[in-house]
Amino acid sequence: MTALDSIDHLVVLMLENRSFDHMLGFLYPASDQFDGLNGTETNEDTEGNPVSVFEITPTMQNAYWYPLCNPAEGYSATNMQLFGSTVPPDPPTATNSGFVMSFESALAKPVDAPLAGASASSCMGIYTPTMLPIISGLAKGYAVCDAWFASVPSETMPNRAFALAGTSLGQLKDTPKFFDTKSIFGALTDQQVSWKIYGYSAQPYTQMDFPDTRSAPSSQFGLFSDFVSDARNGTLPAFSFLEPEWANYREPTLINDQDENDQHPVSSLAKGEQFIYDTYQALRAGRWDKTLFVLTYDEHGGCYDHVPPPLGAVAPDNNVSDQGFDFTRFGVRVPTVLISPLIPPGTIYRAPAGGPPFDHTSLLATIRQRWGAGPLTKRDSAAPDIGSVLTLGNPRTDDPLDGVQPPAYAAPVGARAAALGTRTTRVLSAYARKAAELPVPGSAIKDPVRAVANLQTAADHRHFIEDRIIRWNAAKTGAASS
Repeated sequence: MTALDSIDHLVVLMLENRSFDHMLGFLYPASDQFDGLNGTETNEDTEGNPVSVFEITPTMQNAYWYPLCNPAEGYSATNMQLFGSTVPPDPPTATNSGFVMSFESALAKPVDAPLAGASASSCMGIYTPTMLPIISGLAKGYAVCDAWFASVPSETMPNRAFALAGTSLGQLKDTPKFFDTKSIFGALTDQQVSWKIYGYSAQPYTQMDFPDTRSAPSSQFGLFSDFVSDARNGTLPAFSFLEPEWANYREPTLINDQDENDQHPVSSLAKGEQFIYDTYQALRAGRWDKTLFVLTYDEHGGCYDHVPPPLGAVAPDNNVSDQGFDFTRFGVRVPTVLISPLIPPGTIYRAPAGGPPFDHTSLLATIRQRWGAGPLTKRDSAAPDIGSVLTLGNPRTDDPLDGVQPPAYAAPVGARAAALGTRTTRVLSAYARKAAELPVPGSAIKDPVRAVANLQTAADHRHFIEDRIIRWNAAKTGAASS
C-alpha cells in the first residue's frame, strides 16, 4: 500500500480568480525552497512608471475587497498580463510585466465601477498571512504548492472543465456551451466509486456541464449543509467536489455573511476565509484520518503573479480554440493548499523535477492513482499526482487552526457597492443559458437566448437557474421511482 491508498475521501474546494502571489506570496520569505515575493517586484503602468507590490493592511479602506475592481480576465487579457501584448510573441516567453497595464484597462471601463481607493497600483496589492489567517494557517500547517498552475491561460469555465474532464474541448471562454465529453464523475461511476457535487446554498451548477452529470440521479448533488452532515457522519463519498456561493452581486439588502464566498474579485475574501474554515472543521469532525482536502482556485483572474507559466503543456486532444490557442501553455500560478493529517507541517510541495508541473488535471491523476478512474485525456494522463505529499505513517492529532478565527466581514465602500444588485457575471449568464436548455418536462423553453436576455439582475439569473435545476432534478427523481 501507498499512503494514498489509505485515503478514502478526496475533497476538492475550488474557489475563484486569485493568483498565488496575491494570496500567499508573503507566506514564507522568498528563497530557493519557496517561490514567493521579496517585495521589490514591479510592473510598469501605461506611462512607464514602475509600480511595486505592497502589503495590504487591515487599516486600508476595503481591505478585504482588493484589488478593488474586477481585473481584466480571459485569454487576451492574460496574454497582456504575461507578455505586455494581447498577442503572444513567438516563442511565447512570458515576462509577467503587463498586469498593471491590463488592470488600468479594467479601471477605464464604466461597467466595472471600482470600489473606493482603486488605482492602477491596486492589482499589485498582496495579502499577508496575518490578513488571511485561515488559508495561510492551513498552508503553513500542512502543505502549500508554490508551482501549481491553472490548466488554461483564460477564464473560469475552461479551467473547471480541465479540472473535471481534462479538456475544455477547445473552449477558452465562459460560454453556455455544454462540455460534451466524459468527466471524472462518469469515470468514477464506471469504477463503482462514489462521488457527489455540493453547491453552497443553491443546487451546484457543475451538474449541468457534462453528459454524465446531467444523466446522474439527483442524489449525487447536494448543498453545503448536506456536506457538513455527510462529513460529520462519516458518510462522504470517495470524491467530493464543492462549489462556492457564486459572486452574484445580489441586492445590497440581501448581503450577509453567506453570500459571495467564492472570492472572485470584487467580493469579500473574509467570506471565503469563513467558507474554507467551515469546510476544514466539518472534515475534522468526521473521518479526518482518511481524508485529503485540496483547496485551489480555478484561475488567477488578472491578479498579479511574478512566476511565468511553463511552456510544453500536453494538449489534451486535437481541439484548437477560435483564437488559435493549441493548449500547450499552462495558465497563471494559483494558490493550492493540500490538507491532511498525513502531511507534516511546513511542507512546500512541487511536482517531481523533469516532468510537468502540477495543474488542475493533477486532481484527475490523483483520482486515477487512487481509484483507477481514467485517464480522460492526454493532459491528465501526463499530469503528476499528489499522493507523495502524504509522508507521515501515523495521522497527526494537532490542529494548526486551534484558536484561529476567520476575519470579520465588512461591507464595501465605493461606486460598485451601490451596483451590487444590478449586475450579473459572465458565469451566471452562461449557466442561465445552460439552465434554459435543460429538458424540464412541461416547461421547455423554445428560445433560450431570449429567455435569458429578459433576466434583469444577477438575482434574476440565480433564481432562474435554481428553479430550472430543481424542477429538472424532480423530474429525474420521479422518472427513476416510476
